[in-house]
Amino acid sequence: MVYPTLSRRAANLPRYQSPYAPKYYYQTQFAGITTQTFLKTGVKAGFFGGVALFAVLYYGSGIPRIQTDILQKIPFIGKRFVKEIHPQDNPF
Repeated sequence: MVYPTLSRRAANLPRYQSPYAPKYYYQTQFAGITTQTFLKTGVKAGFFGGVALFAVLYYGSGIPRIQTDILQKIPFIGKRFVKEIHPQDNPF
């Protein structure tokens, strides 16, 4: 007998599940957002944030305050942003 809906089926009849069928499970979600979609979106947002940070530092690298406070403290490339003025060129 074919049961059109689950509510019309008798409660005491066991459900048949084939041993060869795929094993289904309920995926945890909150408001339609699953863990997998949250992880994918987080990685993409992280990449965009990294590119945005690089662009801000690239465009602001000519500002002396950014050079001394941020860029000189980066290992390996911080030496490139140290500007030493020759004593003869210093007006003070």
